Amino acid sequence: MPEWFLALLIVVLKAVLVAFGLLTTFAYMTLVERRLLARMQIRFGPNRVGPLGLLQPLADAVKSIFKEDIIVKNADRLVFLIAPLIAVMAALTAFAIIPAGPAGSFFGENPWVFDLDVGVLFVLAMTSMGVYGIFLGGWASGSKYPLLGGLRSSAQMISYELGMGLSILGLLMLVGSTNLRNIVEWQAANGAIIFFQSLAFVTFLISSFAETNRTPFDLPEAEQELVAGYLTEYSSIKWALFQMAEYINMITASALMSTLFFGGYKGPAFLDALIPGISSWPFIWFILKIAAFLFFFIWIRGTLPRMRYDQLQRFGWKILFPIALFNTMFTAAYLAFFPSAPLWILGLLELIFVGVWVALTSRPAVKAVADARAPMGGD
Repeated sequence: MPEWFLALLIVVLKAVLVAFGLLTTFAYMTLVERRLLARMQIRFGPNRVGPLGLLQPLADAVKSIFKEDIIVKNADRLVFLIAPLIAVMAALTAFAIIPAGPAGSFFGENPWVFDLDVGVLFVLAMTSMGVYGIFLGGWASGSKYPLLGGLRSSAQMISYELGMGLSILGLLMLVGSTNLRNIVEWQAANGAIIFFQSLAFVTFLISSFAETNRTPFDLPEAEQELVAGYLTEYSSIKWALFQMAEYINMITASALMSTLFFGGYKGPAFLDALIPGISSWPFIWFILKIAAFLFFFIWIRGTLPRMRYDQLQRFGWKILFPIALFNTMFTAAYLAFFPSAPLWILGLLELIFVGVWVALTSRPAVKAVADARAPMGGD
């Protein structure tokens, strides 16, 4: 067997495993979210299909596949069919380069599909491509509410994308590489980047909610205003594909934040004194960190109301973008003028800035929540 064919076969097998893992996780994330939200709201979640309701995702999948598939008369049929596929393919591709462990730790193979030196840029590019699926789906539906949802998605991306990209520039300057494996190894040697770039983490975390269209930034759907936004005319498996893309993007965002700020597949070294070698259990730590962020996504959905459209744009341009730009300039100045200074000083200053930011924005944030709860229109 030629070496190139064997290498290609390994890449294909790993891609299939990653896709299978993401699709399975998506299916059960719907169940976990419904159960957790029910718990937070003091009610029962799905618990009838199978033991403890564990077969509910299978029942939902069967229903989505065999449900009547309706394509409205005014829809652009080809684009209408392609749009969900664009969203799903962009979501699946973005996860392909995230390392789940060190080299050779997956049955002697590398636990990632691709290893790119521009890994961070690739993930940001692919997650941004998912907006095309949403916009095209809204435009191709031939209806005003889906069109407004698609336009909202495009304008929403412009509002947060600059702040999201700028927020990790300080991190990249610290590490000196955009390769995700190098970022993880740097954290193993120097400590988790969250200790040195807490301001960047906060801005990136908030931007991730907008990137994944999750509450409080789920404006492209906004059922109280747009029926279901870009999803209004979709049904059956095509509707499920859009939901699949949203959850996979949420998993990818969780994995990316774990990799960039919390050491990725590396565990805390101090635990080795209790259980020798525990910090080198890559897959366990990687899954636990992703699960923690996924729980946080669900927790926020059960806690905060949806922001208004103008509030998101104002927040993105007037708060997120300036804060991310300030963090980039401050980190660059620190590294340029104090190259031999310890990084813990940078981390301490970052924490002070986070505290000042929270203090200055807490009252406007409370007012924004109150405005979001208030009914729209006049008295």
